[in-house]
Amino acid sequence: MAGRQRQSRRRAGGRALLAALVLGLCCRAAPERIRYAIAEELGRGSLVGPLARDLGLSPAELPTRKLRVASAAKRQLKYFTVSEESGNLYVSERLDREEMCGESVSCSVSFEALLQNPLNVFHVEVAIQDVNDNSPTFSKAALDLEITELTTPGAHFPLEMARDADVGSNSLLTYQLSSNPSFTLAVKESPDGSKQPELVLERALDREKQSSFQLVLTAMDGGEPVRSGTVQVRVNVTDANDNAPVFSKSVYVARVRENLPAGSLVLRVRATDADAGTNGQVSYSFGNVPDGVRALFSVGSDSGEVRTVRPLDFEEKNKYSFGLEARDGGRLTAHCKVQIDITDENDNAPEITMLSVSSPVAEDAPAGTVVALLHVNDPDSGENGQVSCELLGEAPLSIVSSPGGSYKVVTASALDREQAAEHRVTVVARDRGSPALSSRTALVLEVSDVNDNAPVFEEAAYRAYVAENNAAGAPVVRVRARDADAGANGRVSYWLAGGSAGAAPYVSVEARSGAVYAQRSFDYEQCREFAVAVRAQDGGSPARSSTATVRVFVLDRNDNAPRVLWPAAGAAGAESVPAAFEVVPRSAEAGYLVAKVVAVDADAGRNAWLSYELVQAAEPALFRVGLHSGEVRTARAVSERDAAKQRLVAVVKDHGQPALSATATLHVVLAESLQEALPELSERAAGADSPAELQFYLVLALALLSALFLLSVALAVLARMRRAGPPAVLRCLGAQRFSVAGATFPADFCEGTLPYSYNLCVAPGRAVADGAWLPPPLPSLPAEELLGGEPCAKPSPSSSAGAGEPPAHPDAPQVGKPARLGGEVLAVQLVLKEMFQVSSEPLRCKQLC
Repeated sequence: MAGRQRQSRRRAGGRALLAALVLGLCCRAAPERIRYAIAEELGRGSLVGPLARDLGLSPAELPTRKLRVASAAKRQLKYFTVSEESGNLYVSERLDREEMCGESVSCSVSFEALLQNPLNVFHVEVAIQDVNDNSPTFSKAALDLEITELTTPGAHFPLEMARDADVGSNSLLTYQLSSNPSFTLAVKESPDGSKQPELVLERALDREKQSSFQLVLTAMDGGEPVRSGTVQVRVNVTDANDNAPVFSKSVYVARVRENLPAGSLVLRVRATDADAGTNGQVSYSFGNVPDGVRALFSVGSDSGEVRTVRPLDFEEKNKYSFGLEARDGGRLTAHCKVQIDITDENDNAPEITMLSVSSPVAEDAPAGTVVALLHVNDPDSGENGQVSCELLGEAPLSIVSSPGGSYKVVTASALDREQAAEHRVTVVARDRGSPALSSRTALVLEVSDVNDNAPVFEEAAYRAYVAENNAAGAPVVRVRARDADAGANGRVSYWLAGGSAGAAPYVSVEARSGAVYAQRSFDYEQCREFAVAVRAQDGGSPARSSTATVRVFVLDRNDNAPRVLWPAAGAAGAESVPAAFEVVPRSAEAGYLVAKVVAVDADAGRNAWLSYELVQAAEPALFRVGLHSGEVRTARAVSERDAAKQRLVAVVKDHGQPALSATATLHVVLAESLQEALPELSERAAGADSPAELQFYLVLALALLSALFLLSVALAVLARMRRAGPPAVLRCLGAQRFSVAGATFPADFCEGTLPYSYNLCVAPGRAVADGAWLPPPLPSLPAEELLGGEPCAKPSPSSSAGAGEPPAHPDAPQVGKPARLGGEVLAVQLVLKEMFQVSSEPLRCKQLC
């Protein structure tokens, strides 16, 4: 049936397609009603119909038109859904016609199909066809009848009617009675079309022969397949109750208004019984009625009054029909039908449902643009359900009604965002009841802006000052640009557009806030200023932008301490570098230039202004230092009472905040010459590790040993020359000088600054054995052996003669003393090494020291 309806509709729609398209172009697809018919009890996901195709939409239009289901009746939204891909209408929940429409013959669901871009609404109606899904039912499992044995054959006894929730042919009932020779079944048709089964007595009863009968009454509907229900009929044969109750009417009709208070009287039924006594006492009760009827109405068992249990609602159901039963004391029964009609009252205000709102709307939208779709529904009937809508508020908007209770809100004139960024109106819906009821809802329409303004910086050029040594990520400056547009058109983003060479890695800008941050720590000594260009760009399409210049100046900080160039900073602290010293003659007068402290500072300005101050001196009144020149001069004439050794500590300080400083240590020796200062220097050098007195005696012992050694050498040479003859002196004067150290002392040995030197002469003609003139083992002999004097009593390790023995050859030179001489030279060398703190490389002199 649904297929034939769709085919006939498509044939008719083909002829009207051209007219519908033209009308759609002019009126934006004016609404029409689409009808479908489906059977109840369809499962979820069952196809209802090709809604998009019936609306004239192609598959390519579905993503932009956004077809969906919208309805003011909220309980109807759950039944159907539209596929976003195909546009077909599907069942989203099981449909039960009896639950949705009750006993109504026709049942349909109406809702709206909503389209976007442009907005439009279509009315869809789906008819729910009944299927035979309910079997006839009886209210009781068994029916008890009491028939007196005096009842004449042909008497009729009404039985309970079966109830079928289906409608149409599915609810047309027929009855069958199980075979029994004493009883048959007759059906009495009521004026409303219902069929009343009656039990007919076919022959006289004899209680003494058979006191009861067991019959089965079967009710069958007219559906396909046929459904049936049964009830057991138990007949008890009794004596002398030959009159059954009789109602005054077969059908009682009452009309009441909705919202009656609970307990209100609806109607009164009356049945009479011709019998007397208990056989004539009648009681009333419900027949086979739904549970919903028992929840709304009650019947007085003695009075027959039908009253309301709770208030009635016309919108829920406007008509009730049920059966009542009258039973006498002899269990004879009679049945009647009650029909109650509910009249409507204006007890429901109109319901406004906002289907769609197109907000914001561009300010250049033409007049007549649909900005909102709404649906107004009033559940009341008649004039109580007739609704009119209007707009309250000053706005360039108007409301246009559409068939089916839908309304469109359209622009009545051009919009101007600069005058009003939004419009607030109130939609008022009012019915025609008495008294009239109304409802209202607010509609807020935002006006979007066209991107016609570029961002404008608060300043054309920004200046920022940042102290050096800043932390990476520290804020530098914040630029701000304003855009008169709104939304994305007024949303400003910031970017670096360029700048001075090498400035790009220095800073970055946050896109949203315009905050400029340092990318690295600035160094004033490397870069003092740079400039970058910041571009502000809005989010419009096309985007608009402007540019501002940010010039960053790096401020100097006192982050560099003064550096002493002379005397060297490591001279006083490093063990491998000899300490700087100056010799000042004791005859120096006041103002004598001792030395000049030279220092530099990498900072600039006040941070690089240096001043000198003498902070430590053995004789504070003896020396002074120039405040700005750094020259160390004598403050007075040097006297004999002044200590020979003077240690001066000068501090070099800049003028930063806080001030940084460095110290320079200067050693001054008061002596007329270097030879006179040498003992003092030895004491100072040795005093770094041992007490001064021990060092003094050690140097003194070393000097005495050296003198004794030289005297012994001289005596030995003179003795040898005496044995050799008188010309030995002359030969000595003309002899070639020999280096007593041999290969250990190179040719440039006398490049040092020692004030003393010694020469050794050997008589000519005397050959020296290759192994007799051995050099002292400089790398392996410890200084303790040389200074302790023990090696002096031993011969040379290379000599084969023992201690106190004559040499092997009388003409051979005495090689033990030259070896001793080399050891003394080594001892002097080690002393000088300790004095000047030189490296382990031996001193080199051309003359023997």
